[in-house]
Formats: sequence, C-alpha cells, structure tokens
Amino acid sequence: MRPIATGRKNWIHIGSKQAGPRVAAILSVVENCRRLKVSVRDYLADILPGLANSSIQRVAELTPAAWIARHTPANL
Repeated sequence: MRPIATGRKNWIHIGSKQAGPRVAAILSVVENCRRLKVSVRDYLADILPGLANSSIQRVAELTPAAWIARHTPANL
C-alpha cells in the first residue's frame, strides 16, 4: 500500500475530473492482483486484448479472482 500512499501526493493533479475514477479503478485491479498473488502483467496481457469486444454482462468473469480460478489446475 505504500506506493499508493506515496502516489496520492503525486497524483493530486491528475489532469481531468474523469481521470481520478479511472486511476482508482486501475489501482483497484492492480491491488486485487497483488492480494491474490497473481502476476499483474500476465493478467492484463490476457484480459486487455479482448476487453473491447466483451459485453458488460461478462465483467464478473474478468475479475482477477475469476481469472485465477480459470488458470489454476483443478487438482490443487
């Protein structure tokens, strides 16, 4: 959490009103990946290419928790 606490001071002037919630959403995904011990790079590399073609109903399938469930062998 230290990078986020440090970042708050640096991100006071994000540039637009729309940027704040977007940065918060991105940090939320990154922190979820870290909490679940998922490689952020692997997760984003798998999810982002098809994101534009996904419907809003698939959002639950795109979370880091759902992603790790699909990528974990069933016998563990």
